[in-house]
Amino acid sequence: MTQHQTTASPGKHPAAIPFWRDPDKLGIIYQALALCLVSLFGYYIFSNTQANLARQAIATGFGFLDNEAGFEIGEKLVQYSAADSYARALAVGVLNTLKVSLLGIVLTIALGIIVGIARLSTNWLVSRLAAIYIEVLQNIPVLLQLFFWYAIFHDTLPMPRMSWNPLPGIFFNNRGFYYPIPESHPVHPWMLGALVAAMVFGYFLKRWAKERQDRTGQIFPVGLSITGLILGLPLLTWLFGGTPTALNVPELSGFNFRGGLNFSPEFCALLLGLVLYTSAFVAEIVRSGIQAISKGQTEAAMSLGLRPNRILTLVILPQALRVIIPPLTSQMLNLTKNSSLAVAIGYPDFVSVANTTINQTGQAIEGVALIMVVYLFISLVTSAFMNWYNKKKALVER
Repeated sequence: MTQHQTTASPGKHPAAIPFWRDPDKLGIIYQALALCLVSLFGYYIFSNTQANLARQAIATGFGFLDNEAGFEIGEKLVQYSAADSYARALAVGVLNTLKVSLLGIVLTIALGIIVGIARLSTNWLVSRLAAIYIEVLQNIPVLLQLFFWYAIFHDTLPMPRMSWNPLPGIFFNNRGFYYPIPESHPVHPWMLGALVAAMVFGYFLKRWAKERQDRTGQIFPVGLSITGLILGLPLLTWLFGGTPTALNVPELSGFNFRGGLNFSPEFCALLLGLVLYTSAFVAEIVRSGIQAISKGQTEAAMSLGLRPNRILTLVILPQALRVIIPPLTSQMLNLTKNSSLAVAIGYPDFVSVANTTINQTGQAIEGVALIMVVYLFISLVTSAFMNWYNKKKALVER
């Protein structure tokens, strides 16, 4: 049998494919059309907005940020008064949002890990209580929980003159939780610097100890050493700085307390509502992460004579982190974004301050744009950190 091969005649080329049948060319055409449509739509929105603003004599731009704000903010981490600018007022709102978000994330992770482990407990009562906690808090809207806790703090706690005083200098009332703080002293910044230096030195010490263990097999007491550094360096700085012990204690003055520091009912309600709601989801993430680890790992650890708590902390949780971290990142972002509900209970977060600014200046577009940019920046930073941590915990093939 002979095999015939068809070859093109010399001087002739294969017929060109028409552009309407070429998927590559059609793709370019469709993308160009889509870009033109989006650009036209954006131009229409922009021109229409400019025309409406001009008709209402509303100036555009962010020049209003330098104007005097003219309103007070009840809770702040930095000095602020009504005579300050809108820019400083918004900065106070950002710090308030970061304050509740960072503290909420730490408490949520800690509580979620505890409840998630309790959910897998062999003790029937502990496991059932954890399951009830998860099911109840997951299925009650977070805004409703914020209203509930705000009502508890505002309506059940006593007036300032009848405050609960469980310990000297500590007071609970419907104006907040008051506690003493150290009086300002020049040694305090040095103590903070010593703490930062101890943490940096501890990081390099941990790296050195790991390299040493990989090279020689000898274990260095890293945890004990870092703990000693973090506690010891600030303590030594305090001793050499004169051992200041004076405290700024809150005292009742008129209808409220003065001195010390306090957490307002709004902040406490917001923090408690966000932590309880989000920790229920984190607990399920932790439970599923632990259950994703093969039972053979537990059995192998038991065969080595490890105690249950050591098996959990040294064998199970480090492996479960690879499953836990990605969905945990989403819950951290959800907590930060849900903090914008603070406006419903009167906590002056960034959204609340921005809304007040919009109402006074009429700069709605700029105000909403700032809100979007701030939350986008916080989310991107959180995601970047968690992605870095996830890569650090990922298995590396060698």
